[in-house]
Amino acid sequence: MKVEELIRPFPIKEFHPFPRALMGPGAHELIGPEAKKLGFRRTLVMTSGLRGTDIVHRIVESMKYHGLEVVVYDKVESNPKDYNVMEAVALYQEHKCDSFVSIGGGSSHDACKGARVSIAHDGRNINEFEGFNKSENPKNPPHIAVSTTAGTGSETSWAYVITDTTTDPENPHKYVAFDESCIATLAIDDPTLYYDCPMDYTAQCGFDVLAHASEPYVSRLNFQPSLGNALHAIRLTAQHLRTAVWNGQDLAAREGMMYAQYIAAQAFNSGGLGIIHSISHAVSAFYDTHHGLNNAIALPRVWAFNMPVMYERFADIAEAMGIDTHGMTKVKAAEAALAAAIRLLRDVGIPERFVDVKQDTYSKNRLGKGPTKFYENSPVIRGDDADIDRVTNHVLGDACTPGNPKECTFETVRPVVEHCFHGDLDDLLS
Repeated sequence: MKVEELIRPFPIKEFHPFPRALMGPGAHELIGPEAKKLGFRRTLVMTSGLRGTDIVHRIVESMKYHGLEVVVYDKVESNPKDYNVMEAVALYQEHKCDSFVSIGGGSSHDACKGARVSIAHDGRNINEFEGFNKSENPKNPPHIAVSTTAGTGSETSWAYVITDTTTDPENPHKYVAFDESCIATLAIDDPTLYYDCPMDYTAQCGFDVLAHASEPYVSRLNFQPSLGNALHAIRLTAQHLRTAVWNGQDLAAREGMMYAQYIAAQAFNSGGLGIIHSISHAVSAFYDTHHGLNNAIALPRVWAFNMPVMYERFADIAEAMGIDTHGMTKVKAAEAALAAAIRLLRDVGIPERFVDVKQDTYSKNRLGKGPTKFYENSPVIRGDDADIDRVTNHVLGDACTPGNPKECTFETVRPVVEHCFHGDLDDLLS
């Protein structure tokens, strides 16, 4: 047997860089001066539009005030699609732009990262860059990423996630691309921009943070520089998410979640993810449901799945979540962590199973409204055997799956997926 087979799968671990960042109340007011400093002249703003707020208008007008020309692409969808990226590329080229600003959550930032990669390669389709470091040209336009949610941490990571709508309409595909060249030039995190984030969306984004923090902490990469950030992000989420959801104008809670999402992303940036994310990617590929919502539903099941090989790490998570584990065995403490996660999910009002997600369940819902015939034919989450098989197969091909601490096969993962669709969370505690 060769050495590389004996030490697989992660013999050499890599620490990936972060962008410079401006963080704190009022940071978004510095976008104009910072853009000028970076040499921006004609900028493409990429956003979902953030309808119901004046955030985009205020930022665009501030940029214009500082002498920048601005072109706006405001059609980025939740779970950004390949055509969102390519429409932005065409607009960028048409107006001879030289830079980007993304405003929003992970969807806006990810679509922008993809557009930059495409532009650096003469407008090639973004789907050609699925995988790890597929860029051949490391130089692409500068990018300021302005976050309006405490969730993905995409403004500081080397990952972007795109839904490929060109595949078989009965088998849509959502993929993760990891690329050093896509990292933003400057990240701006301002908790005052989170005030308009709806309660349900705040809760779902918060569970994206908890997934980002917990998965690198138990990952088979076991990347030591990520572990401290991961635990502290868990601690901050447990302390602040409930208040951020139910009292969205609470600055301390919003700022706590701002830091939680940022350092959680820095944890997974090099520490890896697992099948919480793989399941989420699969379900949103088929149903266009929100990534954070999917993570929330998957998280307790995946924690229970992974716990037998990671009791000590989950015991640490229990302490980070505020559980007094004095006198508990590692197994009991790990089980307390799972109970705390379920309690948090219920406290912030997130549906507990995928089949509980309906068209009117949450503010970012797109069930039955997506861009292809598959989505149009999927106004409800079916959760039948064929559905569970499709999702399981998608999970096994996801780029996040190799980092999962427990080995994943169709036979081991399918029951986890099935429980996400139909299972009772209380069963995990018995």
